[in-house]
Amino acid sequence: MAFGSFDRKTSSQPMVEINMVPLIDVVLVLLVIFIVTAPLLTNAVKLDLPKASSSADLQKPDKIEFAIDPAGSLFWNGERIDREEAIRRFAEAGARRPQPEIYLRADQNVAYRHVAGMLADASRAGLSKVAFVSEPKR
Repeated sequence: MAFGSFDRKTSSQPMVEINMVPLIDVVLVLLVIFIVTAPLLTNAVKLDLPKASSSADLQKPDKIEFAIDPAGSLFWNGERIDREEAIRRFAEAGARRPQPEIYLRADQNVAYRHVAGMLADASRAGLSKVAFVSEPKR
């Protein structure tokens, strides 16, 4: 409660009026802030922008199925090839745009050196999209 004056006669009674000055001060400050910031929110630079239409690039990359059997033989889309031929084909595929996706099918009994060699050859040719194909458990 607020007490009014320093007069000793009425000092025992609380002041019954509400002091409006702080409320008016806060309202005026908020009004000034609103007046200053409102024009900043509505100003825009008028531009005559060019019209253009965009469409998604639906060109799908080629798919290469590369397989390695348990004996270490290499297959390019079902065709049996040797490592030198694979390196040459990887170089050709690396030069194409968009780059083809390579799906690697390796038997689970293949030595890892064959898979690592294939990945190294593809990487040297600039191919980066290599996917490992597996079968789900039943």
